[in-house]
This record gives sequence, structure tokens and C-alpha cells, in this order.
Amino acid sequence: MTSIVAMAGRHVHELMRFEQELFGAEAWSADAYRDELADQRHRRYVVAVDDEGTLVGWAGVRVLADEGEILTIGVVPAARRAGIGTLLLTTLVEEAGRRGARHVYLEVRPDNAAALRLYEREGFLAAGIRRGYYDNGRTDAVIMARSLTPAPPSMVDAVRSDAEVPE
Repeated sequence: MTSIVAMAGRHVHELMRFEQELFGAEAWSADAYRDELADQRHRRYVVAVDDEGTLVGWAGVRVLADEGEILTIGVVPAARRAGIGTLLLTTLVEEAGRRGARHVYLEVRPDNAAALRLYEREGFLAAGIRRGYYDNGRTDAVIMARSLTPAPPSMVDAVRSDAEVPE
């Protein structure tokens, strides 16, 4: 069984064993993670741990005003395809909602098919392209977004629901 717990400084050393492998040129440093953890007002980082307490994934979100941004999601390669990415993403989206976000967005590499499927399955839609986001400006990012508030009924739906049905 996988559990989600708040990321602590001790987890940074453990996740750094996988950071470069997973993110290559976009890998964060241990100092960058420590700086992120220091901002608890706007950011929340979590880790996924297995039954033995071994780190199998990590993720972070930043919420400013009514907007959340998924900053990172990483799953240890040996633990993939077990629903950990979904669990981490769901946790971040819920946290963003608790902190008042009405929308959540993220950037993803267009060649990361597994991540694209995950985000689409969880209700994220492609919202644009961020040119030159990855690989020192050589690779674009797909911006994906999800609303956390229910869409208001359309005027057509309102009219149809109030209309009398002819007999």
C-alpha cells in the first residue's frame, strides 16, 4: 500500500538519487528542493512511500491567488504503472482546491506520452504551447489546465430545463 506524506528535508537526499535520471537537463538540485520546502505558504510537496517507508514518488504544487501550478511529479522507475502518479496528482489537485485554487495548470513535454495520458485521464486539457520551455530552449512544452470549479450551466441548458414539454 502506498501512502502520501508531507515531504521533509530527509526525503530530498533520497529523491535526488532519481532526479537526474527522470528529468535530465530539467533536474532540480537538492538546494532547489530545500528552497521550495521553505515556502509553505504557497507550496506543498509530498512524497509517496511504500509499506517499508521507501520513497517511490514525489510531487509539488504552488498556489497563488486562485491558480495552482503542478511543479513536479516524479515516480521511481521501478514503481511505475502502479497508480502512484495518479495518487500524487490527485493529492496535489485536492491541495490546490483546499488552498482556494479555481484552476490548476502544468507543463509537460509533448513526447511524454505516459504523462499526457495521465493528465488527460485526470481531466486536464491542452491549453497552449510554451515555446522553448525544455532542453535549453530546444523543446516546447504543452500547457495543460483543469478547472476545479463546476462549469455554470449554459443558457441553453437552463432554458431547456425550465421549458414545458409539449404533449
